[in-house]
Amino acid sequence: MKLVKVFSGLALTASVLLLTACGSGQKEDTSLKDIQDKGTLTVAMNPEFAPFEFKALVNGKDTIVGADVEIANAIGKELGVKVKFSSMSFNNVLASLQSGKADIAISGISATKERAKVYDFSESYYESVNVVIVKKSDLSKYTSTADFENASVATQKGTIQEAVAKDQLKGAKVVSLVQNGEMINELKSSQVDAVVFEKPIAEAYVAKNDDLAIAEVKLESSDSDAYAVAMPKGSTALKEKIDKVIKELKDSGKIDQFVQDAYDLSVSGAE
Repeated sequence: MKLVKVFSGLALTASVLLLTACGSGQKEDTSLKDIQDKGTLTVAMNPEFAPFEFKALVNGKDTIVGADVEIANAIGKELGVKVKFSSMSFNNVLASLQSGKADIAISGISATKERAKVYDFSESYYESVNVVIVKKSDLSKYTSTADFENASVATQKGTIQEAVAKDQLKGAKVVSLVQNGEMINELKSSQVDAVVFEKPIAEAYVAKNDDLAIAEVKLESSDSDAYAVAMPKGSTALKEKIDKVIKELKDSGKIDQFVQDAYDLSVSGAE
């Protein structure tokens, strides 16, 4: 009987140790607490996506503005913290989350299945439509995706548009560049034949360049064309708060207003 009790006690101890070991292997979610404790929300973005994020003179000071900026500020208000914007190239925006240099990334980021394996994403806040910009004099030349065979098409490195151009503009030579302004300059100087952009961004560039136009070419959209806020993997508590903010902004129509106001500002001469 004593032997049975000894073995029972050992088994119970082993079970407790096993449960403790399993529990200790689960990382505690401090995504929300960490931000609130430091009092600052660091947001990674590439301010070259008017009307979502771009630079403009505000009270004589070079400032990052746009629809995504307004969304980030609303998130900061909900969390009760200050918002700090960290400007960088688009292909570094998501990487900054992994390195710990930013708490969230909001920069017209499409929540693809591949990206979701590495990052957490909020509910979508804007549905993206992709278009092709060409020279106005070439509008009649490019009326279907097939017309881009052997054409040189610029896209921004690391973006969904890079994949869209490769998948849908069959036979085109895709040139991946880092800066949006560089892509537009390459088009205007005939170094490339076309540029693939999200529609609001394309409209802003066309409005400021009389020699450019949006081609009447239909590009297919997918679920991955929806914009969302990116976070480090495992940010459950933070995602819950951000989703709450996005739902409120969408339901009230404020996000659409943010985009319209930023578009108006972007075409008024602001850089």
